[in-house]
Amino acid sequence: MADAQHSQRRSAHIAASPAPARFTVGRDRRGAWIVWDRQGLVGGLFANEEAAQHFAAEECNYNPADICRAPEGSVLELDGFAMPSPNLH
Repeated sequence: MADAQHSQRRSAHIAASPAPARFTVGRDRRGAWIVWDRQGLVGGLFANEEAAQHFAAEECNYNPADICRAPEGSVLELDGFAMPSPNLH
């Protein structure tokens, strides 16, 4: 019985953890602003951070949990929607 209770608690904890954000906003090697989509469906280069954030917000119906800002100094690549660093949340 104790094993069943432990298993239930563990699965409840896993279900409660947040899903990773769908969109990452950051800069490429040239300093341009990028929106990277984890699903690989949309994205692009933007003139400034405000435009990139606006695009990402519209794409996810203004759900802030679906957008994350890449850490300062990290580099995103748009070529083929390459994966950003796996430590982004």
